[in-house]
Amino acid sequence: MAARAGHILILGLSIALNALAGQALVAGPPDPSFTLTATAELVLLDVSVNDATGEHVSSLEKDNFRVYEDGKLQTITHFSSDDVPVTVGLVIDKSGSMRPKHANVVTAAIAFVHASNRRDEVFVVNFNDRASFGLPRNISFTDDIEKLRAALSMEPPDGRTALYDAIVLSLNHLEKGRRDKKALVLVSDGGDNNSSHKFDDVIQQVQESRATIYTIGLFDDDDKDRNPKVLARLARISGGEAFLPKEVPEVVGICRQIASDIRTRYTVGYVPLRVGEKGSLRKIKVIASHPGGGKLVVHTRASYVLPDSRPVANQ
Repeated sequence: MAARAGHILILGLSIALNALAGQALVAGPPDPSFTLTATAELVLLDVSVNDATGEHVSSLEKDNFRVYEDGKLQTITHFSSDDVPVTVGLVIDKSGSMRPKHANVVTAAIAFVHASNRRDEVFVVNFNDRASFGLPRNISFTDDIEKLRAALSMEPPDGRTALYDAIVLSLNHLEKGRRDKKALVLVSDGGDNNSSHKFDDVIQQVQESRATIYTIGLFDDDDKDRNPKVLARLARISGGEAFLPKEVPEVVGICRQIASDIRTRYTVGYVPLRVGEKGSLRKIKVIASHPGGGKLVVHTRASYVLPDSRPVANQ
């Protein structure tokens, strides 16, 4: 997969280049015996916390979190829990197997928009034999409910499934959004039988992306193409959640739950010293503790691909 020009890796919600990039981060006088070849990045993680019953845990503070990168404890430099607008894509499977479920999916997607921040910018990608945008060519994003309803309803479900192409198209389009927070809501059976992209291409792009991906698996027992493991992996890697409703009507409540989760997630940031080669995978673990005790479940990105490092001259 070709690298995107000018790409800045942003994790979960965002990873932006630190304002000090291009300067050596040295505590004391520089040692002339070596050349520093690392830059600084602000890594901002999109973090959701639930208790043992699955309820969202609010009112946590910075001191309630511990962040590890490659097993090393990081110093948290940024923390917030504000409800800010996001750029979000609704990625909808419209292959033939989804025909009896389509009306429920459209209703659920509109319920998601109603429950979201009114300043969100939203787009729709429909996919069957190919992936395509639902909004008109001259509209990249919108908060207009009727335009989104039309985008979701424009074609009846039919054909095969280009899931991987739809994810790549959606991740690329997210980068055009104005909001720092990025998310995808994917409704599918997880199967793919018509994409030009491979699953490894998708995973690589998810690891380089700023998006949090929520997946909803809808399939029948006799669906030969169903692949819930793909949906679970996409959610886990990106820091989102995967849902497998037992009944199709449950998808409406799930979409409202996802909208609430997006609006109440914590942003936890740290500045690691970047040393490594382009494409290096960094593993992340976030632990949350509650003042009152009890087990907490954290959902956040599991890893990211290290951007290309640039040499920094000693000053």
